[in-house]
Amino acid sequence: MICITIKEQERKLFMFAIKKLLSKLTPAQLIVGYYVLAVSISTVLLSLPVALKPGVEFGFMDALFTAVSAVSVTGLTVVSLPEVYNEVGYFILMFVLQFGGIGIMTLGTFFWLIVGKKIGLKERQLIMTDQNQSNLSGLVKLLIQIIQIFVVIEMIGALVLGIYFLNYFPNGKEAFLNGLFLAVSATTNAGFDITGISMIPFKDDYFVQFITIILLTLGAIGFPVLIELREFLSNKARTYKFHFSLFTKLTSVTFFSLIVGGTILIYLLEINGFFKNKNWHESFFYSLFMSSNTRSGVLMFIGASPSSVGGGIRTTTLAIMILFLWNFMRGRRSIKVFKREIHPDDIRKATAVMIMGSLLCIMAVFILSITENFTLMQIIFEVCSAFGSVGLSMGITPDLSNTGKIVIMIIMFIGRVGITSLLYIIGHKEVKENFHYPKERVIIG
Repeated sequence: MICITIKEQERKLFMFAIKKLLSKLTPAQLIVGYYVLAVSISTVLLSLPVALKPGVEFGFMDALFTAVSAVSVTGLTVVSLPEVYNEVGYFILMFVLQFGGIGIMTLGTFFWLIVGKKIGLKERQLIMTDQNQSNLSGLVKLLIQIIQIFVVIEMIGALVLGIYFLNYFPNGKEAFLNGLFLAVSATTNAGFDITGISMIPFKDDYFVQFITIILLTLGAIGFPVLIELREFLSNKARTYKFHFSLFTKLTSVTFFSLIVGGTILIYLLEINGFFKNKNWHESFFYSLFMSSNTRSGVLMFIGASPSSVGGGIRTTTLAIMILFLWNFMRGRRSIKVFKREIHPDDIRKATAVMIMGSLLCIMAVFILSITENFTLMQIIFEVCSAFGSVGLSMGITPDLSNTGKIVIMIIMFIGRVGITSLLYIIGHKEVKENFHYPKERVIIG
């Protein structure tokens, strides 16, 4: 009895110490901790014998790399999934992709609501950080809407592709499994495949390419954009005048401009190369698919929209930087767009994200150029793909050294968590300044 009491006291002291430690962490630090925990659990799940094919030997580093790639919804892999995993493994991988795509706090909050847990201030701060929001109001409603929209998109995509894949696979089981996996992988922008040869089987099938492009776009354009679009479409009677937010306008224009510009650029660069013997519609769909999938190095570095499944510096960061340069050249101190003015704090944040993202990628390229025996183009492509959580590769991922794998894993992880969260982790909370020194101008440029 005394022994049981002592153990109970030790357990309570341990739990108290854990709670005290967690209370000292910032929301950004907690979010990163949760993603690290998700990677750890995913590594175990993806290493379970029940998930592997008979006789497959799957080392810890390979399992860890696959888990990081899945949680960060990147899709880079050092193994061929069909050679390693069975059907159970596929479903485990799709489960992990949900946490990476929707966000760990979104699904976590959903489970809290199911068990009746009260969503307090601390939880709302975590949600705000995970979804890159700027205020605490309406967060729980936002997450419920995200899950509803995301699940509907995946299920419709899986149903359409599953039925269509009856033309490709010998039975309904394989057809719908491949349709479900492709729908989940495309919507989360993960890039994993269970065919073993990516999208090559559908290189002449414009329907599969078109559905995949739609799923990629819906996953990458940003959850707030999809929510506002749903509200706009549901207001059939036009009972009130609906206004899209500045975020939706800015990110949508930037996002689709990148897709159109990328399509044109890829076509022009390959018109005398890969597209030389292709007809116009083949060239168009290949260019559009590649542009949508990368969102070529620069597009991958930019990545997707904030509060989406993608990584990179994000589309709004690029938009604000371009607008900043344009207004600076015109002698303006503020940025005005769509009859709104960008907040100075957002300009500062965009500048910090651009600088930090560039430094991280440059540092990763520098390290890999020392540790790996690949061309500079291959290394830059791999790093940008990892940072933008795109998953494209020039074929070097399986041949990376352990050091190279670690570098790519770190870049993938940061790309998913976000540069802003990284800056908040290594920095401090915003401090209110109590005094100022006299200002003095310095020579610039």
